[in-house]
Amino acid sequence: MADLFFFGTLRHLPLLELVLGRSGDALKARPAKLSGHGVYQVAGQPFPAIEERQGATADGVLVRDLTPADLDALNFYEGGFGYSLKPVTVELADESTAAAEVYFPEPGLWQTAEPWDLAAWVAEWGALSLRAAQEVMAYHGRMSAEEVARSFPSVRRRAAAWLAGQARPGDGVHDLSRDVIVHSHKRAHLNFFAMEEMDLQFRRFDGSMSPVLNRSASMAGHAAVVLPYDPVRDQVLLVEQFRAPPFMMGDAHPWMWEPVAGVIDPGESAEETARREAVEEAGVTIQHLEAVAQGYPSSGALGEYIHIFIGIADLSDVSGGGGVAGEGEDIRSKTLSYEGMMAGIDTQTYQDMPLITAALWLSRHRDRLRAEHS
Repeated sequence: MADLFFFGTLRHLPLLELVLGRSGDALKARPAKLSGHGVYQVAGQPFPAIEERQGATADGVLVRDLTPADLDALNFYEGGFGYSLKPVTVELADESTAAAEVYFPEPGLWQTAEPWDLAAWVAEWGALSLRAAQEVMAYHGRMSAEEVARSFPSVRRRAAAWLAGQARPGDGVHDLSRDVIVHSHKRAHLNFFAMEEMDLQFRRFDGSMSPVLNRSASMAGHAAVVLPYDPVRDQVLLVEQFRAPPFMMGDAHPWMWEPVAGVIDPGESAEETARREAVEEAGVTIQHLEAVAQGYPSSGALGEYIHIFIGIADLSDVSGGGGVAGEGEDIRSKTLSYEGMMAGIDTQTYQDMPLITAALWLSRHRDRLRAEHS
């Protein structure tokens, strides 16, 4: 049995319960403090780190009698992020002390900032972290902690997308608690994208329930798509890059001309992503965004929700771009006339559906945009 002191996100008992797979009522948890240490926000990350600081005190919770199975689950959840257990002595509310272990980060691993606040973290990141932990812990015993940690940014994006989907209103007709029955849910594969599989039933239009069906989907999250358009010059900008899925499907032309696009990070709006990606991929500064559409590009197979924009820009001033090398991107761009793009749409030269959607929207609103920006 082991006694651990939790100072950070695992102080949030619902998260600790999820990682351990058992109720907090069965956990021997008590408030505790660790003197000579402080808990600080990790710069650029939604979690804290603990550091030795003279005069500081780290608030936390002491959980006693953790089993080897508990430690295995905790090491899986924490181990991929450069944390390891070290012995400490903590102070309890009755002023007694107790020996415990704490997950400390590797020295120099993180750059820290201001003191960390648990309540503020729960308000901003609690629900997302619970959803992300569900996906992470589904791979306990199937993948190493390091393998899961490499995919964690994508896990976090999918968690944010799931919460956004939950926040959208229903159709006012169906009650998902009665009209969809999930018999099993398997997280089958984890990488940059994930594959999930369910055995489920849904209510048919005649009021009966369907047979139990096995369905799977590629889970991608949320993305922003922006077609840069210069209304003064009546030009658009397209980017070209190799796309593995068309190649895997046997397509003889897997280099695709597309609008600028990128995944939406947690805490980032679709508009912010569109502007950021325009700079990264094409070296274009977007002056104004026009919302085109939002929805699922292939709702029968792909769990991705995209936000499509036209981005008003000065295409005489394009510099940089090319994508992020660390993400394996190799992107080139071209500017062409509006008429040239539409000719490619009409001859079905362009195969990217978000591009086709943006181009058709632009065909309806081009006169207005040119008048407004003349």
